[in-house]
Amino acid sequence: MDPFQMVVIIVLISVGAGVMKNYFKMKQNQQADAASEKDVVRLRADIDRLKERVHVLEKIVTDNDRQLAEDIRKLA
Repeated sequence: MDPFQMVVIIVLISVGAGVMKNYFKMKQNQQADAASEKDVVRLRADIDRLKERVHVLEKIVTDNDRQLAEDIRKLA
């Protein structure tokens, strides 16, 4: 084997190893992104649910009948 072939083989091995390393890193990042996406979807659902609860509580607090009942209770 002459030196030129040896250099070419070493370069090919180095480039191939770099490509494989990047491929495996990309696969790992995709799995992490999928898990993160599930968390984002779950958190958005929680936020929507909490917004609905706050809306209901705001309705209860600003309800005129509740205010009237509170005024009657204060008079008693």
